Amino acid sequence: MNKRELVLDVLNKNKKQEYTPAAFFLHFDENCHRGQAAVNKHLEYFRHTGMDFVKIQYENVFPVIAEIKKPDDWAEMPLYKKDFYEDPLHIVDSLVQRIKKEALVIMTLYSPYMCAGHTSRGKITDHIKEGPEKTKKGMQIITESLMIFVKECIKLGIDGFYHSTQGGESDTFDDPALFKECVKPYDLILMKEIERSCIFNILHICDYNGSYSDLTPFLDYPGHVVSCGLELRSEKLTGKDVSRMFERPYMGGLDRKGVIVSGSKDQIKKAVEAALQSAPEKFILGADCTIPSEVNWDNIKTAIETAHAYSSD
Repeated sequence: MNKRELVLDVLNKNKKQEYTPAAFFLHFDENCHRGQAAVNKHLEYFRHTGMDFVKIQYENVFPVIAEIKKPDDWAEMPLYKKDFYEDPLHIVDSLVQRIKKEALVIMTLYSPYMCAGHTSRGKITDHIKEGPEKTKKGMQIITESLMIFVKECIKLGIDGFYHSTQGGESDTFDDPALFKECVKPYDLILMKEIERSCIFNILHICDYNGSYSDLTPFLDYPGHVVSCGLELRSEKLTGKDVSRMFERPYMGGLDRKGVIVSGSKDQIKKAVEAALQSAPEKFILGADCTIPSEVNWDNIKTAIETAHAYSSD
């Protein structure tokens, strides 16, 4: 089987998993964020590391709009249309054409809340607290814009999305109802579209901005695979715990800032083997989030080769 089939096999509930796919994600140098340079770098990384699918980094973040200073101002949020996404769509098109027959190609998708954070220099949280109804206007516009991007990626043949969500961290909203009212509905609009249209989506519950006390608000989020950190405020989960909670395969096993970055080859092998020994039945090896860009690619190659060898013993 090729890599497409091997990864999709993880979703087959009626078949024992005998191969452990693996993939790790990082941001490339700024001069490889756009155009053909980005296409080439994604292919180089995929080939060098031996990872099992291509995950396209999204570098076309929403620009800061200095005029958005208070909840009322979100009514003036511009609607970015297809031309705004021209460069990432070129990257999608090129990588789908080059590699899709061999491996799945998935696109990073930041949530509306995350894009609103880029737009407002992180003030979106305060604005939701101060004026949720007025701020929701901006969330609606951003979601409409992201839907344009999603549908264009689907037209180009993308296999799925790595949908990253934030806003449910322990310290973000004192009132959980604000997440439920102002963040989650917009996540679900996009996620239901990609669930309807794509064969392989990863739900990523991102802890870059803070930790979580509870993952239950995300249990009804779509996604064929779930990716998240294992450290909650009150307990430490295992991959088996997460897989059981979400009733789907888990992707993870390694700390993004741990041995994969600073360990020796032998240390990396031992860490991967330990992760595999405690992994759920349906599992993809990865990190809990994007790993630092300065990592030696050979470290990633070692981790992936260890996963593949372990599975074939």
